[in-house]
Amino acid sequence: MKPILLPHLQRSAGRVAALAAVLFLALASHSRSQTVSDPVSKPKPATGSTELDAVIIYGEADSDNIVQNIFPPDVEGTRIFAGKRATVIDLDALPKVQANNYRQALAQTPGLLVSEESSPLVSIGYRGLGDPHRFQFMQVLKDGIPIHADPFGYPEAYYTPPLDVVDRMEFIRGGGGLMYGSQPGGAFNYITYMPRRDKAFGFRTQNIFGTDDLFSSYTAVDGTVGNLGYYGYFNHRSSEGFRNFNSDYRLDGGNVKLVYHFDDDTRLIFGVDLYEEEHGEPGGLTAAAFAATPEMTTRRNDRFKLRRYMANAELQHQIQPGTELSVKAWGGYYQRWSKRQNGGGFGTVPVGAAANTNNIENQEFYSFGVEPRIRHDWEAWGNEHTLAAGMQFYYNFSPRVDKRGTRADAEDGIITADSRREVFYGALFLENKFTFGRFSITPGFRMELINQNVHTRNFAAGTGAFTGESSKSVFEPQPLFGLGMAYDLGHETSLYANVSQSYRTTVFAESVIAQPGLVATDVDPSMSWTYELGYRGKPATWFTFDTSVFLIDMDNRFGVTGGRLTSVGRSINYGWDGSFELDLIGLADKLRGAEEANRAGSLSLYGNVSLLEAELHGGPNDGGEPQYAPEYMVRGGLIYKFRDKVKVGFLGTFVGDHRAQDNNDPRFNIPAYMTWDLTAEAKLNEHFTVMAGLNNVFNESYFARVRADGIDPAYGRNFYVGGSVSF
Repeated sequence: MKPILLPHLQRSAGRVAALAAVLFLALASHSRSQTVSDPVSKPKPATGSTELDAVIIYGEADSDNIVQNIFPPDVEGTRIFAGKRATVIDLDALPKVQANNYRQALAQTPGLLVSEESSPLVSIGYRGLGDPHRFQFMQVLKDGIPIHADPFGYPEAYYTPPLDVVDRMEFIRGGGGLMYGSQPGGAFNYITYMPRRDKAFGFRTQNIFGTDDLFSSYTAVDGTVGNLGYYGYFNHRSSEGFRNFNSDYRLDGGNVKLVYHFDDDTRLIFGVDLYEEEHGEPGGLTAAAFAATPEMTTRRNDRFKLRRYMANAELQHQIQPGTELSVKAWGGYYQRWSKRQNGGGFGTVPVGAAANTNNIENQEFYSFGVEPRIRHDWEAWGNEHTLAAGMQFYYNFSPRVDKRGTRADAEDGIITADSRREVFYGALFLENKFTFGRFSITPGFRMELINQNVHTRNFAAGTGAFTGESSKSVFEPQPLFGLGMAYDLGHETSLYANVSQSYRTTVFAESVIAQPGLVATDVDPSMSWTYELGYRGKPATWFTFDTSVFLIDMDNRFGVTGGRLTSVGRSINYGWDGSFELDLIGLADKLRGAEEANRAGSLSLYGNVSLLEAELHGGPNDGGEPQYAPEYMVRGGLIYKFRDKVKVGFLGTFVGDHRAQDNNDPRFNIPAYMTWDLTAEAKLNEHFTVMAGLNNVFNESYFARVRADGIDPAYGRNFYVGGSVSF
């Protein structure tokens, strides 16, 4: 890659405000209880932690309210976290998050930008690396298994598991590409609940009602009989949405997970996922229309449907103390279908002859993957070291059919393009944690081999007559390197540093079939280096912090220019992240030598900030600002907990001005916004819990997402109430 050139640091009023927030955050901290979650072997303690007696947790029941350490252990199962900036996002730290509200779920995690939208789908970006649409610049996994439609040819996570079934989320920044594969934004891994082992049958049902006919229902049963554990759930969520028309959605999903324990060292996990979702797409708005009527609908007929049926299995086996094997296999079917009316522009209602037609898109994905991993501890030079290695094979066959409908609401039409797409993928990866007293160094290597084949036949939109065909085959061998270091400073604090390589391969829509209205061009994969230096720790039970400086150098960045999908040059993004949580009652107890926390609970003041400077170098937008790269993001608030009886959260989100495209088109400007949410849950007794929340308390009118069809307004003030029954 070219040498690093830092762009000039520009001053602004927003930067001054953010720096003031930094000074405030630098004084603060956080408290969490620590548990160990590796099911087969004892995890190695995180750098800067005190090693306690082993606590084996085979999976939390979703009512246990066990809040896990925000920092993962250095080694867990077959994975090495040492020297990486990794964060555990435990939802038990908050009142129950309803309707998959990621603004709340990620309240305590800096650097992640939630691009809020009208639909129930999820879009999250990271440090200005690209469009947040469907997590496409991040590797997204569920229990370590990729859940993008296709992680390489179509890396969009239309499906994400309901947060009701998620025990915790792991977010690995630098080094995520070495651990799980490509994508420069790191890896986001959902860890779902395991069957309870303390009884043969457990039951829980939760039902929530809210604004705009919101209804969310989650029902689960689990338990362990002999050596067999089971967990099954059904999730339903529906709403009419807040737009005037066509913003309704409905989703239904279920899962069955079986866990068979052969003995203390070996278990087999088997799971099946079934998921279906449909929603309307009410269309984008102009800035004037948004200011006047943000509930306005510009597209009455556009619809989206998703189906996903997947199965997976995993064998976990401890060969001997310090040597562990994991073998995962997965496969299934994924379908993405949409219909969208023609004739509309940016934020305008479709008009003219074209408005009597629509585009119908059907993409299917048949996939299979297998991944063995092994971890082995070995001794040399008076210390214990850890080797982690593995390989992955993945295959995806993905037919796509595009049709032109002869009505605005047509469900079928004349075929305009028919594509057959294949991905063959193989990877070998290796990391070793070398330990020398308080210091550890972890070099890593991953070799990726990707072969994409696409064959497309084109037809005339009016007659369906064959007009030509094209084929393309791309083979991309890509080595990735990384190095992580950590130094234990004592008192459960440590320094860490990481430099890691990652990349984003050319995807189907960028090389052969572009989005409607755009022209595709051939490009090489985007390559990036991430550098991070940080300091983190938990020096007291009431005080935890994590702070780091970072730089991401991404070459051959992909974007939109003049209606063409093309390289927009190179971007250099650098800045500072910091987070804290301070238990005010715990601090008061420490200062006064009292024990009020036993009677009063905890009152945590939390906050985190991300300062970002990003600039494009070379290409058509040289010197410009990359998309979705706000100069600052600040989150903060208060969380009150009384034992396992009461939780109340007052959560604030502040995001600076930024853009939604890599150019200077003012239509894609996103003004700064600030929102607050108030959520609560109270456990009335062992079996009954009530929940309520007021989202966007002060009814902020804002938007966090702009697409080619216009502004996608965010939700105004809304509420929910409900409860759960369990036994």
